[in-house]
Amino acid sequence: MSNYDKFPHVEIPGHPGEVWSGYEAVLGRLKEEIDRLTEIGGRRVILTIDCYPGVLYAELLEKLIHPLQPARVIFTDEEMFLPDEAVSERVKDRMTEDRVFGQMCLETYEDLLQKGQPEQLRESLEAVDGLVVVYGAGARLLCKPDIYVYADMARWEIQQRLRSNRIRNWKNSLDYTDNLMKVKWGYFFEWRVADRHKKKYLSEFQYLLDTNQPDCPKLLTGDAFRDGLKEAVGRPFRVVPFFDPGVWGGQWMKEICDLDRQEKNYAWCFDCVPEENSLLLYLDGVTVEIPSLDVVFTHPLELLGPKVYARFGAEFPIRFDFLDTWEGQNLSLQVHPLVSYIQDKFGMHYTQEESYYILDAKEEENPVVYLGIKNGVKKEELLDALEKAQDGETPFPAEKYINAIPVKKHDHLLIPPGTIHCSGKNTMVLEISATPYIFTFKLWDWGRLGLDGKPRPIHLAHGREVIQFERDTDWVESQLIHQNRTVLEEEGHLRETTGLHELELIESTREWFDRRIKCETKGSVNVLNLVEGREITVESTDGSFAPFVVHYAETFIIPEAVKEYYLVPEQDRKERTGVICARVRTWS
Repeated sequence: MSNYDKFPHVEIPGHPGEVWSGYEAVLGRLKEEIDRLTEIGGRRVILTIDCYPGVLYAELLEKLIHPLQPARVIFTDEEMFLPDEAVSERVKDRMTEDRVFGQMCLETYEDLLQKGQPEQLRESLEAVDGLVVVYGAGARLLCKPDIYVYADMARWEIQQRLRSNRIRNWKNSLDYTDNLMKVKWGYFFEWRVADRHKKKYLSEFQYLLDTNQPDCPKLLTGDAFRDGLKEAVGRPFRVVPFFDPGVWGGQWMKEICDLDRQEKNYAWCFDCVPEENSLLLYLDGVTVEIPSLDVVFTHPLELLGPKVYARFGAEFPIRFDFLDTWEGQNLSLQVHPLVSYIQDKFGMHYTQEESYYILDAKEEENPVVYLGIKNGVKKEELLDALEKAQDGETPFPAEKYINAIPVKKHDHLLIPPGTIHCSGKNTMVLEISATPYIFTFKLWDWGRLGLDGKPRPIHLAHGREVIQFERDTDWVESQLIHQNRTVLEEEGHLRETTGLHELELIESTREWFDRRIKCETKGSVNVLNLVEGREITVESTDGSFAPFVVHYAETFIIPEAVKEYYLVPEQDRKERTGVICARVRTWS
């Protein structure tokens, strides 16, 4: 039976009575605040609901704003910002015609305001008696409110709403219908602008409004919200995993993670991608969902460590996810950009460096990982074969050009940028990588269509610029496979380094143990996964946090501020327990 926890949470210490669930309760709390301010002499009360793009505006207006009976309502998206056409014209060249890739935009909300409009709106409020509600993106920019509510959204829920056409991209007049292009607009423009604004005001708003579940808002005091984030960075925690089907998806996660057996497959599990995942805060029996990026924005030093923060800023640089091809199909043959290329073409400051940890493998089916180019393959011969395959002339003969490396459970294969690779069918991969997660240049996709019925994007033009053709069979065997090195061996405990490659920024260690062991963060946030064993407990060395239970295949985060922690195996377990741990190489 699966014991995988799909809804981990962090309990907020203290703050009883500071959370409200449902529109009736939320309305009641806001009315109390409005009445209190009116009674103490306020001729005009300004309620600002600052919205992350993706909030269901129609629902918010009907069920929260109108029932408050305001004397004046200002919708910032339409009344304060440039028209959609003007914003789209400003950024469209950086969005490009490509379905997946654009260039990182540096705009702020302030850059997109209609000239003079905020000033005119502020002047118009002088004549208003009663309640004024200002809502929409960047609403806090209009004026300092009497009541400040921030309506937040998880990135994954935004993507679901875009897919189902419940919302449209913020300020996009280009009429994107392709889901990949909708995400591109968000990734390169919309979410960047919104996050820059949010960072400024995370310490200021009085209430956090969780709008992830339609018709079921949760209101949390700002103090409780901020104390919840502070609690998270003082202890181990997990973000909320999410699962998605794919054309190559498999069946392993259905059983291990207890997913819907009626779904055709699950291809991905994003179980530590803080830019995408949510964090659940728990108070008085109510669960409040927030973007896990909020922790990164508010406590980067405690979470990441000073050295990692100095290098990356308030950005979480490590990514863990699952790739399930168990009884499925091969992934696309692909390559990731070099740092110089991603900087020049896309405005990113680091690239997707990764590895495949084989969490499980159907060994009777002889599974493989495709990795690097075979000895003797000529550059133009390989590129010509890929071009012909893309043009539909003949399928790409992967086994002729690319190494097919046999794999088994607990193998770890390293994949520095520029290395051709893909996981074959009948594997369960724990992908450990740096965070810029959309920068995959597909070279060949086995002639498949995506789940949307469209050809999956192929990026040979990018790929040919970054493929490192010297990474042949000899290089792969000496540099990328079977790189385990024992660094500690004592009774009941074996510690190995397993990667990543010396060209990559992340290093990983594996702990095998059948007794309590002590670990250190070593100057970096630690991201771990229980790769062998039913469960373990993470314990504090100084009593600063309560014991934290982790189950098989769960990814968990140890903030750098924790410094030291114990890993304790399940009692009476006769087999050894295994954990893989990734951290940023700090050269200390």
